[in-house]
Amino acid sequence: MRYFSGLTTTQFALFVALAAVLLVLYPSLLTAASSAIGIGALSRNLISRFRNYSTNTTTLSPAIPTMAASSNIDFLQSLKDLPATPERIPVFFFAHGSPILAFPPHMAAGMGDMAAYQGSTGVLSDFLKAFGSTLLEKYNPKGIVVFSAHWETHGTRLVSDYKENPLLMDYFGFPPELYQLKFKSKGDSKLAQRVVDLYKENGLKARLTDEKEARGEDGRGFEGPGLDHGVFVPFRIMFGEEFTSIPIVQVSIDSSLDPEKNWQAGKAVAKLREEGILVLSGGLTAHNLRDRSSFSPATAKPIHKEFDSALHQAVSVEDAALRKKAMCELPRHPGFRASHPREDHFVPLYVAAGAGEGGEVRTVMNHYGIPTFAFGL
Repeated sequence: MRYFSGLTTTQFALFVALAAVLLVLYPSLLTAASSAIGIGALSRNLISRFRNYSTNTTTLSPAIPTMAASSNIDFLQSLKDLPATPERIPVFFFAHGSPILAFPPHMAAGMGDMAAYQGSTGVLSDFLKAFGSTLLEKYNPKGIVVFSAHWETHGTRLVSDYKENPLLMDYFGFPPELYQLKFKSKGDSKLAQRVVDLYKENGLKARLTDEKEARGEDGRGFEGPGLDHGVFVPFRIMFGEEFTSIPIVQVSIDSSLDPEKNWQAGKAVAKLREEGILVLSGGLTAHNLRDRSSFSPATAKPIHKEFDSALHQAVSVEDAALRKKAMCELPRHPGFRASHPREDHFVPLYVAAGAGEGGEVRTVMNHYGIPTFAFGL
C-alpha cells in the first residue's frame, strides 16, 4: 500500500474505479502492469468485486459491455431486413449446431458454457426459431435442398430420394431421449432427379439414393439411410417436429474437403434458386472436439477468436472474385486448425458461397462460431 501513501481519499477512489474499468476492458494489460508493481492480488480482488457488483446490482445499469458482446448484431433485425425475393432465393450457410440443441433444459443445465451457448436455451436455438419462420414467410419455397457437414461422398454427389424422410441418428453415447427425437418430413423424387440432372449438366457425377441404401452408422446400433443430425436437429427447431408442407432433399458434400470442389458442388445447383427452391448448407465455423473450449466465446482461446475475425473479414469482401480468394485462403490461416482439426464442418460454407456466387453477401447472425450468411442477394 506504500504506492498510495501520497494520495487523498478521493484520488485513491478514482484510481480504484479506473483500475476496475481498465481490467474489465483490458484484463491482460492491467494484470501485467499491476504485477510489475506488486499489486496484482489487489487488482484481481478489486475487479472480482467490481464484476460481481455490476452483475448483481441495479444501480449500475448496464454493466460495462465486453468487446465481444457489443459486436454481436441484432439477428432479429437482420432477418427482418432480408429482401423478400421468392423469384431468386438467397442461399444460406447456417450453424446447424449439435445434438445438444435437442437436450431438454434440465439435462443441459449442468453441461457448461457450450450447452449454455449452443443448447436448447441458448442463442443458437433462439436464432434458429426465428430463422425458419423467416425463410418460409419471405421466400415461400416449393422445396428445400440441404447440404450438411455430416454427409460426405467421394467424387459422386448422392441425392436423397426418400418418400418419407427417415432419420439417421448418427451420434453415439447420448442419453436415450436423444434417440427418440421426431422430425416428420417428406422427400420428392422430381426434385431429387432435378438435382442429379443439374450436376450432370455441369459435368459432375451424381446419383439418387433411396431408403434401401444405408448411408451411415446410426447410434441405435445399425446402418441406415436418412437425414442426418446436421439436418433434422436444427430443422426441428426451425420448422417444427412435423413439417410436410414442402419436400426436403439432402445432398452430400465432397469428401475431398477441397474448397474449390465444394464451391462447384454448390454452383452446380444455383439454378434451383430461380425455381422456387431454398438451398441451405449447414456446418459450424468453430468445431474442435479435441478442444471443446472452441465452441463458446466464454471459453474460446485468442487463436480461435482471431480465426473467427478473419472469417468475417473474408466473407465481407465486396468484390466477388476477391471474396472467393479470401475465403479459399482461410484454411491457411494460423488459427484454422485450432478451430478445425478436420475441415468437414467448414466446407459447407463453400457450398453455400458457390450456389450464391456473384451476388451480395450479408451476415445475418455473427455470433462467435455459429454465424449465418446469406449469399446471392
